[in-house]
Amino acid sequence: MVSIKRTTIRDHAHRRILKDKLIFGMVIFLSMVTISPIILIIAKLVINGFRQISLNFIIQNTPGTFEAMTAVANGELIPGGIANGITGTLLMVALASVIAIPIGVVTGIFLYENPGKFIANLTRNVADILQGIPSIVLGLIAYIWVVKGITNGFSALAGSVSLAIMMLPMIIKSTEETLKMIPQTIKEAALALGVPYYKVILKVLIPTGFSGLLTGILLGISRIMGETAPLMLTALGSTVVNFDISKPTSAIPLLIWEFYNDPNMVSLIWSSSLLLMGVVLLLNLLSRQLANSSI
Repeated sequence: MVSIKRTTIRDHAHRRILKDKLIFGMVIFLSMVTISPIILIIAKLVINGFRQISLNFIIQNTPGTFEAMTAVANGELIPGGIANGITGTLLMVALASVIAIPIGVVTGIFLYENPGKFIANLTRNVADILQGIPSIVLGLIAYIWVVKGITNGFSALAGSVSLAIMMLPMIIKSTEETLKMIPQTIKEAALALGVPYYKVILKVLIPTGFSGLLTGILLGISRIMGETAPLMLTALGSTVVNFDISKPTSAIPLLIWEFYNDPNMVSLIWSSSLLLMGVVLLLNLLSRQLANSSI
């Protein structure tokens, strides 16, 4: 009787181990299937785009169609680069950050301090809705507000406004959630010591949750760096480096779209995409590292 029970227990344990290995194998297989498109995309970008990457690719402006056609016909690398797109992207992202970060952080603090008020709930719902609005619609709004109403033409300012609107929901949400993670006792201790309310916000809450706030900001920046649709309606593009925010300027996503419409610029499509993907990937990895360090 005892031997039969032992045999039954061994068989049951063997079946559980077999099931565990089978499920583990299925999880590994399905995980590989899930990430395989990403791996294939990255591999394709590296293989096709690495050849064109060089110092000239970063410091020179985009070539003309004739130059590219001549280089392709001779089997040479396409001359020039995407300096106008790199500087335009940096300019508009920086300006969008200057607009969105203060507004987003202040709004997030307001939502944190007034969780049950009608205006706070309305603002929170609007931010959630704003996050789901297609980027082309935000570009159209910036076109009406800035292109038609302020600069009377396409400009880096208009592009920055459309990107800033896209950044706002993520910054607002990350600010509110970060402040909720801070122990309430820290705030109460500061108030008990007689610290003014505004100093509690500026000197206690924000420094304590700085890594979380910075994570949301970096995610917002990586979100807008690859946007093309709103910039087509606002920034338009430029073949030269431009730092005047009232004039049209280019961006890496805009250049990728322009290269796509020119069969002689195919190599530049892959190289520009590879560079953009690398920058966005670094920002996401940095934000993830900051998020892990804040836990």
